Amino acid sequence: MYVAVKGGERAIENAHRLLAHERRGDRDVPEMSLSQISEQLSLGVDRVMTEGSLYDRELAALAIKQARGDLIEAIFLVRAFRATLPRFGATEPVDTGTMQVRRRISSTFKDIPGGQVLGPTFDYTHRRLDPQLAEGSAPEVPAKAEPLAAMPRVTDILGRDGLIESSPKADGDTPAGDLTREPLSFPADRDLRLQNLARADEGFLLALGYSTQRGYGRSHPFAGEIRFGEVEIEFFAEDAGFAVPLGSIPMTECQMVNQFKGSATEAPCFTRGYGLAFGQSERKTMSMALVDRSLRARELSEEVKAPAQDEEFVMSHSDNVQSTGFVEHLKLPHYVDFQSELGLLRKLRAEFFEAAARAEPLQEAAE
Repeated sequence: MYVAVKGGERAIENAHRLLAHERRGDRDVPEMSLSQISEQLSLGVDRVMTEGSLYDRELAALAIKQARGDLIEAIFLVRAFRATLPRFGATEPVDTGTMQVRRRISSTFKDIPGGQVLGPTFDYTHRRLDPQLAEGSAPEVPAKAEPLAAMPRVTDILGRDGLIESSPKADGDTPAGDLTREPLSFPADRDLRLQNLARADEGFLLALGYSTQRGYGRSHPFAGEIRFGEVEIEFFAEDAGFAVPLGSIPMTECQMVNQFKGSATEAPCFTRGYGLAFGQSERKTMSMALVDRSLRARELSEEVKAPAQDEEFVMSHSDNVQSTGFVEHLKLPHYVDFQSELGLLRKLRAEFFEAAARAEPLQEAAE
């Protein structure tokens, strides 16, 4: 049995040793390698990279191992490491239209150019525990095909007939906001909102997205398209005078199609909600797209009355690192504050009982 050691630095040092012991676990069990985490807990790694704002599978796997599987703690570790890195510049905007598709589905059209590509998904599993995995398994080798590229987006098909709002065009002269360098301010443009949502806690976005479908935000969405695959990353090299490819990374993109009744100046049409994340992160990008659309209420002249439509509420409470720090700071010593509150409470109670004692004879005389 391990007993905490009292006494300042010695106690903290012992707590660190105990943490390392608990992290390692039973010495008779082989220790996990970073490659095992990266390859076999890949969805957890994808989430840590996305919400940690750093694409590096090995570092994300290391953070998960160091955090004992606590993904929010791992995200915190990745963010802290990211803050130490120099920044050389920004890549060119990724073109998801040229994605080497591994999975691509749409709930709006059964037959779409390029077809429905199921890819790796839990969607059609029975959600029953598989005891064979407990003993190790050697799954069958799946059928392979060449990655599918340049599939037209479903929203582009709707756009040809003017049935959906136009995709916004980037202004090359206006730099995108950067929440990692500038403090959050309101009102926030969509670039900052999307950046905030990309880094936001998946569970928080999931709950908000769910709320929009239950009547808190007037949302009736359709999953226009969800696609997962490899996207090429390019960087403009000033010496060369053109963009050069740096490699490709897996990403998930979701475009939600939402109803819009129109306004005095706009005809009724479908509107968009957008989500983009590292790796295979479908729940995150779907939730992100739902909340993105809800946060566009003001620009679409819709009434703002639900939590998911309030950008200050959403953006100020979505970050799990900030939320964790604010909640977990309650574990730290607050002796002076509490003793002050305790003293005040005792004084107020004494005054209350004294006043009650003085009032009791007067009440009896009145009776």
